[in-house]
Amino acid sequence: MNRFFQALGLRIGDSAKQTRMPSQKALGKCTCGQPIFFRNSQCLACQSPLGYEPERGQVITLIAGEDAHTWRIDGEAQRYRRCANLHTAAGCNWLLPHASEAQRCIACQLNRTIPDLSIPGNPQRWSRLEIAKRRLVAQLLNLGLPLLSKYEDASRGLAFDFLGPDLDGQAPVTGHASGLITLNIAEADDDVREQTRIQLREPYRTLLGHFRHEVGHYYWDRLIAGSPWLDDYRRLFGDERIDYGAALQRHYEQGPPADWQNGFVSAYATMHPWEDWAETWAHYLHMMDTLDTALSFGMRAGDVELEFRPFTRAALYDPDDPQAEHFLQFINAWIELAAMLNELARSMGHKDLYPFVLSAAVVGKLQFIHRVVEAASPVN
Repeated sequence: MNRFFQALGLRIGDSAKQTRMPSQKALGKCTCGQPIFFRNSQCLACQSPLGYEPERGQVITLIAGEDAHTWRIDGEAQRYRRCANLHTAAGCNWLLPHASEAQRCIACQLNRTIPDLSIPGNPQRWSRLEIAKRRLVAQLLNLGLPLLSKYEDASRGLAFDFLGPDLDGQAPVTGHASGLITLNIAEADDDVREQTRIQLREPYRTLLGHFRHEVGHYYWDRLIAGSPWLDDYRRLFGDERIDYGAALQRHYEQGPPADWQNGFVSAYATMHPWEDWAETWAHYLHMMDTLDTALSFGMRAGDVELEFRPFTRAALYDPDDPQAEHFLQFINAWIELAAMLNELARSMGHKDLYPFVLSAAVVGKLQFIHRVVEAASPVN
């Protein structure tokens, strides 16, 4: 995490030459020189097989190994196997070590239940779910966060159930419980997701957003519950011991407070301290990934004249943190980039890509999450 954030900081604050430092996944090159991307399993120019190596955080060009179904990188002895889900609807391009007993990669091992693929439309839905989930998992690994499947640790591991309606036609509810994240596969359909977004009066609703929000609940259990962070969490987000069911009912009956934007990143975050954490966590992941991707392409909002008052240490949860200035640099760069992205979207006639306004209180919460993530990551 330290190494990643330092590299991100260099690309934010240094010259245009530095902004083209390679991203962890957004852009790479095949050995033939063709640009390749996170989802690619084959080079479109030379047809070489490609695979995502999660420990490197990169898509790499593969050479057939001496043994059947093994692969290696030119000039290296390490051998790999492809994930067994490569040729399924999931289309997984991830690799795993040849010596591994697993047949599926670290991302696919998190699946407990996949959709019934005999039902028309479900293979396409599963494909969209897996694309979003792999991006989530790649980011979690890149940040150095602890990540175990429930097959490895039933009590502390993570798993996903991708479910459709039950035999009575009742749709599953997207949510998290003790490391098990359930997603309604209907959310993979753009029309269903957009209809739900409008009904709930949400400005933003995506599959990746769902994954990032729900995994935030998982990491609250892993990193906050019973930890030294808990008192500061309650000071910033509120006391999670208040009745969740009553808070949910109150939110849907009364809506958010009129002044919610002064202290929360979204209206839904006002519902309960757990939801405030999960919403703010999701935004932290949005910001990290999008800024990293933009910088990997050489985008630099600092080259555009934007009038805004940058946040200072006064907004931070811990203004005396030695990394405070780096974090402020990250936040202010994000605000500039979001303004640029929103204007680009408007020029195409689309709604804003980031339809949110960050208050000083939210910036303090984001720094708290950053500190928690940093502490949970191995020193590198």
